[in-house]
Amino acid sequence: MRPPSSAFRRTVWKDKMSGKTVLEIKNLSKSFAKNRVLDGINLTVEEGTVCGLMGENGAGKSTMMKCLFGIYAKDEGQISLFGHPIDFKNPKDALENGVAMVHQELQQCLDRTVMDNLFLGRYPTKGGIVDEARMLRESNNLFARLKMNVNPKTVMRTMSVSQRQMVEIAKAVSYDAKLIVLDEPTSSLTEREVKKLFSIVDDLRKQGISFVYISHKMDEIFEICDDVAVLRDGKMIFKKRISDTNMNDLIAAMVGRSLDKRFPDVDNMPGEDYLVVQDLRTKYNPVLHDISFSVRRGEIFGLYGLVGAGRSELLESMFGIRTIASGEIAVNGKKMRFRSSKDAMEHSFALVTEERKLNGMFGKDTIKFNTTITNLEAYKSFHLLDNKKMYEATNREISVMNTKCVSPDELITALSGGNQQKVIIGKWMERAPEVFLMDEPTRGIDVGAKYEIYQLIIRMAKEGKTIIVVSSEMPEILGITNRIAVMSNHRLAGIVNTKETNQEELLRLSAKYL
Repeated sequence: MRPPSSAFRRTVWKDKMSGKTVLEIKNLSKSFAKNRVLDGINLTVEEGTVCGLMGENGAGKSTMMKCLFGIYAKDEGQISLFGHPIDFKNPKDALENGVAMVHQELQQCLDRTVMDNLFLGRYPTKGGIVDEARMLRESNNLFARLKMNVNPKTVMRTMSVSQRQMVEIAKAVSYDAKLIVLDEPTSSLTEREVKKLFSIVDDLRKQGISFVYISHKMDEIFEICDDVAVLRDGKMIFKKRISDTNMNDLIAAMVGRSLDKRFPDVDNMPGEDYLVVQDLRTKYNPVLHDISFSVRRGEIFGLYGLVGAGRSELLESMFGIRTIASGEIAVNGKKMRFRSSKDAMEHSFALVTEERKLNGMFGKDTIKFNTTITNLEAYKSFHLLDNKKMYEATNREISVMNTKCVSPDELITALSGGNQQKVIIGKWMERAPEVFLMDEPTRGIDVGAKYEIYQLIIRMAKEGKTIIVVSSEMPEILGITNRIAVMSNHRLAGIVNTKETNQEELLRLSAKYL
């Protein structure tokens, strides 16, 4: 599965004139209006190495890679591959010249098959007709090479986020890329899938393929990377060999200060039972089986389990998105059966979804629109929407959430993933919910912003709010909760007190019904 040949590939990759340096970025700058996102960036990536790229949300990591990939046009500077200056005009140009990027927010045709997505824009033909037999054969060969168990005929929409992520990584490899950018590649992967990904990266690295690995997960950076570079406010703070730095150095470089602790003190004092779920069973696949638990007022209740265990489905059932076949949900002693998310919202429930791009925000609208859309009645004067009130609410949440943006009128898609997440949380804060359901609330968010969201969660709990948090990161679920419910194969495997448990017990419970 090779892309069309090009003059660049013939003259550069065949000869590799510069030897070991694959990517060299010199004095790269980029601005959006008056906002200077990149300021004189310099970076080199050596052949057959993995360079970690870290920084707070809005630091410029994704923007820098999009300039490389031809999504954005740079304002100043030079980018070279194997010593040859390049200026890709679009992602197709980059792909055909062996530079691939796996985005954090997957951009796939969900109603098409895996092999359709792999060959999109480069379908092989035979006699003027798409050669599906060749597509199937080469797709199977690709997955066999990468040791992935994927059926090329599977429709993408039926696959989990983690499975679709692995398909996107396979697609990057299929372009015979010499440089692959991975943007938060493990945000939706299980621990087993992360190990599989690292094995694939290591095999490809030994074949001379280079990687830029964007991640907020420091444990991963130290495990898989050879070098690490840190951006802050659009400037390159440092690039070092991974053996010459440590976690404290990285945190200080990212946020401009040291963080004494990874998690704030969980000093909330839960009260009486407030939310009770009894024998809950859902109607459609996947079916949740007889889920029972209670959450106290002012408690931070964690939900842990492997991807596909039913955590998101449970939150969606509680929020009126999925149909409940049997069982009861009671809030403050009153039985509830929400018929829709609107019904749940009217009873002071809020839900931060796992996939913000798919169902968490309106990507074609502004920060103001996304902040105020769930609470329009509060911004009316004489039955008409009051623009002043909407701006006040938006500016209030921008300040509270410390969102990096130009103005409330900026498109939400212009923000980094973490700042988009802050807008989404802010819109629910405007409704002052009593029950806050949060599905992977810190996914794709940097260490400094994570700490701020942890503080927000604890503050809400101390104010008497009931919080249920889903997280795939075991240190996080152990660091910010009072109790943890563990899901296994759509069943509740057990509930443990956070201070009395450990990672081994959580893993054991998560495998209970497998």
